Amino acid sequence: MIAPLNPAAPHNLPIFITAPGETDVLSVVTAVFLLLAVLSVGLLFLRLHTLPERIAHRGHKLQFEIVAVLGLLALFTHEHIFWVAGLLLALIDIPDWGRPLRRMAGSLEKMAGIAPEQGADVVPDETAPAVAEANGSAEVPTTVMPYRMPKEQSHA
Repeated sequence: MIAPLNPAAPHNLPIFITAPGETDVLSVVTAVFLLLAVLSVGLLFLRLHTLPERIAHRGHKLQFEIVAVLGLLALFTHEHIFWVAGLLLALIDIPDWGRPLRRMAGSLEKMAGIAPEQGADVVPDETAPAVAEANGSAEVPTTVMPYRMPKEQSHA
């Protein structure tokens, strides 16, 4: 049963005005649009928020963990300086000083006749090849040398 219109109402009502008891289509469309807008803005915010971490991860940066912690601090404290610091740190390529030093140490160990990763305090014995041949073993015996400070660096 359709309710009669108020005599004061115009005969051509806009489409968004519904009759009593019917579904308000404009309200439903607005609710769905608002829900999608809030979800998309939230996803955009989180995607932008994790930008420094994704940059550092993609570049295999050494400072990846620091950038991730700065991103979490920015998220939980709402201090934007942490996010900016994380972004700058993710964009800067910090040189890896350890790799060249390890290569130099490996070359020096090879020149000294020490097996790689054996340690700097283990020095091969001079009689080792003769002893190894006499015993028929392929192992080269080593002796541990105590560390001695050079005379020019020792204290008087």
